[in-house]
Amino acid sequence: MAYTDAEITARLAAELPHWRLEDGWIRRTYKTAGWKSTLMLVSTIGHVAEAAWHHPDLAVSYAFVIVKLKTHDAKAITDKDFALAAQIEAVVTWRPPKDGCLEGTPDDPRLRYLRYES
Repeated sequence: MAYTDAEITARLAAELPHWRLEDGWIRRTYKTAGWKSTLMLVSTIGHVAEAAWHHPDLAVSYAFVIVKLKTHDAKAITDKDFALAAQIEAVVTWRPPKDGCLEGTPDDPRLRYLRYES
């Protein structure tokens, strides 16, 4: 099922607030701490996309990655795009719980990985 622009915008607001509709694609920009972090992010997104067998377009730069999703054979936004966006978002923005045994990345500019949004 292909979604209308109004349906896409409403669904993004409800489910994926950091994503936006632009030029017929749903998009998300992830800011990173630099080239190493960017490459780790691209690899992570690549793994999720390959496991899903649904592949985004990526724009990769030194300190950011733009993810663009559209179902190519439908030439529209479909459930596949929302499902993959949600999985990418869950994996990429995951952090260990504050009271868990895993520490998480230290808040040190030399070790920073992803620039998390609240």
